[in-house]
Amino acid sequence: MAVARPLLGLISLVLVGAGLLFQFFVILSGVSNTTPLNKTYFIQVDTAGTSAVRNPARWTFFHICGVVNGKNGNCRSPTPALPFDPPRNFGSDQGIPEAFIGTNHYYYLSRFMFAFYLIALFFAAIAFLTGILAICTRLGSYLSGLTVAVAAFFQALAAALMTACFVQGRNAFRRNGQDARLGRYGFGWTWAAFAAFFIAMVLFCVGGAVSKSSERTPRKGGMFGRKASTRSRGSFIDSESQRRVKEEYE
Repeated sequence: MAVARPLLGLISLVLVGAGLLFQFFVILSGVSNTTPLNKTYFIQVDTAGTSAVRNPARWTFFHICGVVNGKNGNCRSPTPALPFDPPRNFGSDQGIPEAFIGTNHYYYLSRFMFAFYLIALFFAAIAFLTGILAICTRLGSYLSGLTVAVAAFFQALAAALMTACFVQGRNAFRRNGQDARLGRYGFGWTWAAFAAFFIAMVLFCVGGAVSKSSERTPRKGGMFGRKASTRSRGSFIDSESQRRVKEEYE
C-alpha cells in the first residue's frame, strides 16, 4: 500500500500533463504550420457568396484561416477571444445565414467558451505543479485533486459551449446551402483534455485515501502484540512460582 500513493500520483501527473498538451494544441492552432496545429480548427465553412477573404474559412482559437493543401494556412492576424460571429468576422451580412443576423447567440457562446478554456488552463497548470507533491504527501494528493477538479469543471463548460456553438453554426450554414464541417482535431483535443483531467482528479483522491488507510493499519508488534507478550510472560512467572511453592512443602 505504501507504493500506491506515489504510483497513483505519478499516473495522475502524467494525465494532467497530457490534458495541458491537448489544450495547447487547440489554443495554438493556426499559430504554426506544424502538425497537429495546422490540422486543428473548430469549424470549416464554404464562404462563397459572402464578403469573406478566405474560401473556405476555418475558425481556430485566435485566427480565421484559409485552407492550403488541406491544412490551416493564410491565417489573418490573431484576435483575442475571437468570436464565432460571421457578420462581425466578415464585416458584412452578405450571404450569411439568417440564423447569425440580428443575434448575439453565437457571439456569447464562443466568448464564454474562450474564457472558460483559459480558466481551465490556469487551474490545470496549478494542478500539474502541486501534482509533484502528490507523489510524496497525502495533502498534496488532495490539493491536486481539488485543483484539477476545478480545471475539469471549466474544461467541461468550455467543451459543452464549443459543441453547442459550432454544431448549431454548422447546421445553420448547411440549411443555407453552404458546406460546413466540424474540426475533428479541435473537438477531439478539447474533450480528451476534459477526460484526462477527470480521471486525474479521481486518481489523486484515491491516492490520498489509500495513504490514509495504510496509516491506520496496525503494525506487527504493536499494541496488541505487546499485550499478548506481557500476558504470556506473566503466565510463565505465575506457573514458575506455584511450582517452587509446591516443591518447598514437599
